[in-house]
Amino acid sequence: MTRRDPKAEVRQLLHELCVDLGFCLPPQEQQHLQEAPPTDADGFTDAVFEAEGMDPGLHEHLRRQVRERVDRHMRGWGGS
Repeated sequence: MTRRDPKAEVRQLLHELCVDLGFCLPPQEQQHLQEAPPTDADGFTDAVFEAEGMDPGLHEHLRRQVRERVDRHMRGWGGS
């Protein structure tokens, strides 16, 4: 049985958000999300926007794209 690595899972998600959607968070923000990730897709999505200094309510289409990726990853995490 493979042991779960939550920090690695968050790193992989943040990498995908950076490469695919341009949400390349500063290292301090990445570290914060790895240490204490929000436990649901909406919370994580909003945290990503806040870390970028953006209001998610002003970018509905982009927020939907980010949330889809977050949700897909979180469903695969098993413990979330």
